Amino acid sequence: MSLLALITSLVLGTAQLPVQAVPQLVPDSLDGERYGRMSVTGFTLRFTSRDTLVAQRVADYLSGMPPLPALPDTLPIDVTVVLAHSPAALDALTGGAVPEWRAGVAIPSEGLIVVPTGEGTRILGPDGLRTLRHEWAHVALHQRLGGLRSPRWFDEGYAEWASGGWDANESWRLRVLIALGRAPNLDSLTLRWPRARADADAAYLLSASALTFLLADSGDRGLALFLERWTRDRSFEAAFRLTFGVTTGQFEEDWRSHVKTRYGWLFVLSRSAVFWMVLALVLLLMARVRHRRNREHMARLRASEIPDLPSFWYTDP
Repeated sequence: MSLLALITSLVLGTAQLPVQAVPQLVPDSLDGERYGRMSVTGFTLRFTSRDTLVAQRVADYLSGMPPLPALPDTLPIDVTVVLAHSPAALDALTGGAVPEWRAGVAIPSEGLIVVPTGEGTRILGPDGLRTLRHEWAHVALHQRLGGLRSPRWFDEGYAEWASGGWDANESWRLRVLIALGRAPNLDSLTLRWPRARADADAAYLLSASALTFLLADSGDRGLALFLERWTRDRSFEAAFRLTFGVTTGQFEEDWRSHVKTRYGWLFVLSRSAVFWMVLALVLLLMARVRHRRNREHMARLRASEIPDLPSFWYTDP
């Protein structure tokens, strides 16, 4: 599968699913287990009895989250969050269209978020909570745009940026992709599903880094103004040019140039495992050479020393 087909809505194991693959309503029973309901202001949780305590902590987290950047603090609303107790339950809600390593699925047009708990309660760890906010951001952005179709790089980039999942230390990988000619145009992002985790990570890097670069100067204020103009004029390109002063094509050229400049080959090498392995071997070799030289030097010194008790000091009895 080409990289063009791999730059998708998957980010760090999260995904957006086409609406036709999703049931209109969450059934009361999934994979042999009945699902209860917890209604909270702005959202509803669905979960099995075994996940009751997990559901309460998820509800507390979602209720206490700070507002998403550049969006009204009332969004999203009427969200259904399903804590899928098993892979079969998740597949029943998503049509089996997501890879095994997935950490969450968002269906913004349905106001639906599905996260697995069957593999344990990792949803309550830092990565799991970040996934929840990532999916939350997908739904909120969709509601803010009133159904407008968002470019895939922008939609995924926003969700990752808003959830705090963007790790600039991983940006060196972008330098490699661009140098090898494997980084596609931003407007070529597709809806296909990468089956390999590494391929999805590459898609995430491209989307998240592009949005981070876009908002480096304007931040939340610039993004809010852009979204306002976009929804008013119904044109992504026109609102982009008016807000940021460049076309999307020029922005992409600037972004690629930024990646090449910011993340040069020395930066790339310093972040690679091969670099550190070679450096460790070099240091080990230098230490061994120095140790051998010290031993030879000490041997020469000892050979030239006068013994403590020279033989001529001894006399026969």
